[in-house]
Amino acid sequence: MRIIAALRALERATRPYDPEFAAAMERRWAELPEAVRTPGQVLGRHGVGCEGTHGVFPKCNLKCTPCYHSRGANQVRVDGPHTQEQVTAQMGLLRALRGPRAHTQLIGGEVSLLAPDDHAAALAIMRDHGREPMSFTHGDFDYDYLARLALGPDGTRRFERVSFAAHFDKFMYGRRGMERPRDEQALNPYRARFAAMFVRLRREHGVRFFLAHNMTVTPGNLDEVASVIRDCRAMGYGMFSFQPAAFLGDERRWKEKFREATPDAVWAEIERGTGTRLDYRVFENGDVRCNRTAYGFYVGRRWYPFLDGGDSRDLAVRDAFFRHFGKVTFTGTPPALLAARVTRVVVRHPSTAVTALRWLGRTVRRVGVPQLVRHRMRVRPVTFVMHQFMDADVVGPAWEMTQRGEQAEDPGLRETQERLAACHYAMAHPETGTLVPACVQHAVLDPAENAALRTLLPIVEVRTPAGSSSGTPPKEK
Repeated sequence: MRIIAALRALERATRPYDPEFAAAMERRWAELPEAVRTPGQVLGRHGVGCEGTHGVFPKCNLKCTPCYHSRGANQVRVDGPHTQEQVTAQMGLLRALRGPRAHTQLIGGEVSLLAPDDHAAALAIMRDHGREPMSFTHGDFDYDYLARLALGPDGTRRFERVSFAAHFDKFMYGRRGMERPRDEQALNPYRARFAAMFVRLRREHGVRFFLAHNMTVTPGNLDEVASVIRDCRAMGYGMFSFQPAAFLGDERRWKEKFREATPDAVWAEIERGTGTRLDYRVFENGDVRCNRTAYGFYVGRRWYPFLDGGDSRDLAVRDAFFRHFGKVTFTGTPPALLAARVTRVVVRHPSTAVTALRWLGRTVRRVGVPQLVRHRMRVRPVTFVMHQFMDADVVGPAWEMTQRGEQAEDPGLRETQERLAACHYAMAHPETGTLVPACVQHAVLDPAENAALRTLLPIVEVRTPAGSSSGTPPKEK
């Protein structure tokens, strides 16, 4: 009987599809506007979208222009118990409304201002709710902080894997050793140092990692995007994400004509940096007016897409993936268990193995066997992303109309409503039981939320010796 019970448990655990996850994606697909239900749409077919926290630690110790923070953000104390309480409530609502699996950012200010134990506790809460957490940071902290986050007091691993999104651009002021960067190239040692800390953590303690590189783009650094990609492609980042600046957050920091850095211009610079065309219609994450994504890999200095949008055979691979593997929960699933689930799908649908082998053969031919041999078969997956946030002056009225059930006649407001309806990035409000798009959070809700937090968590001024907070070059402890 024990053997039978064990076999039944194994059968349940390796079932390819979690009914709750599948139901969550069906709901997500039904919520999408008709215009974004495209053949390449990921939402509702292989995921519910990304998520983020808010109102947990809005303070940051850098001064950046532009920035999505509202005026009161830096007047709020960073508080571990408050962060854990809010993360628990927000993750509970996300778990209830968006299903058992999703990628979620621990974001809202500078995450390294949290004590390592509080930071680790927040990540553990997110994992307990089925979220794959990613910590958002400016990257200006030392290896000692990272080790204390990843390891418990006894030196054992708290996490098998950690994910960080690090934001670097020359409009971030106050970084140690470089108060005001002269250009993007000057930040490359800091970008390299940040990634190297995680390589060391994996080498010394076996903690795996995923790193995303974020960069705000304005007319002032648009022509430096390509060089950032070329200089940093081999540092260890698995994603490069670029955000054209929006008129969002503290208006005192709006010092440029942001909209001259158009989405097309930014994407063209990303393509210049990779040295190839990037087809963002193969896979779509929400509305392409908000998000453009290209999935692929480097072999040496050349980047190749996983799927060629100009090849109907590759598009058939995409369609087969959605059809047979779309409802498999990849996020947060241990590798051995994921392999068992994938194997069951292949056994049930043997044509998937044939499709995969043919795709592999085409991909090897595109790269070239000599190229693969020259680089010892080393393939580095790297994704390129562009997120286009919307300006506060259109988000506010468009959201109000959406809340009233009205459709705007003005083309600009109507476009904003359409993009909000297809938003890929949601934030939870347990007090109302609702989810809101990130643009709404930052344009409409942040100012009042931070005003309330200033009362709840006021800053206590502490005098420190002059020069103690900056002017130190990058180093590891």
